[in-house]
Amino acid sequence: MQLEQQLRDKLHKKDILLMTHIVLGYPSLEVNREVIKQMVENGVDCIEMQIPFSEPMADGPVILKANQDALAAGITVTDCFTFAAETVQKHDIPFLFMTYYNIIFKYGEEAFFKRASECGLKGFIVPDLPPEMGESFLALAEKYQLSPILIYAPTSTDARMQELATYGTGFIYCVARRGVTGKKSEFDQDFDSYLARCRASTTLPLAVGFGIQSKEDIEALKGKADMAVIGSRTIRLVESDGAEAVGPFIAGLR
Repeated sequence: MQLEQQLRDKLHKKDILLMTHIVLGYPSLEVNREVIKQMVENGVDCIEMQIPFSEPMADGPVILKANQDALAAGITVTDCFTFAAETVQKHDIPFLFMTYYNIIFKYGEEAFFKRASECGLKGFIVPDLPPEMGESFLALAEKYQLSPILIYAPTSTDARMQELATYGTGFIYCVARRGVTGKKSEFDQDFDSYLARCRASTTLPLAVGFGIQSKEDIEALKGKADMAVIGSRTIRLVESDGAEAVGPFIAGLR
């Protein structure tokens, strides 16, 4: 699909890509606009925008709080679609939605996919929907040319990785360690073995997330992964230093 080709085109010019994560409505959509601008201007290649959910099971305390605060401030799924349409028009990189299946189910699967396609989004990350339970979801992803991003974990067997790869398009999201987002990951021999298993199981590009926090972390992924994912680190930075601190931080990761 289109997302995979966009990423491969970028990989001709860079040895590793960078994807970032924001929670829509936290601390506000206006701050989201400025953060995205800072990210794109400083070389981010792809951005996942999270639609807030009350029980984000894959997320650690930083992103969990961001979800709760955005919901408390009144963010809606309609607001997220409106913001996505505006943002995709403004910036020439691929944007994804990340959320949990209950949001999509309540909105209506086909209505959700249709609106996402109209907005110009390139795919979805839905961590609580196993592909075996998402037959209609996957069919709609193909119909509307949106990439369902599947997730590998260190606990995934080789057989499970190969099975997941048959469902996914765009890229595979490789969780760097057990647990939730936010805690720093260690890139040791076990991690290298895990990434080698990931690489052997699919021809799709590999993105690595959970605990990526610094230039050193990204350097450690070069030659092993195609894209590094930064999430909690930039949210903490906005909280402590404001949106204007994001650009210099992103520029310093290269």
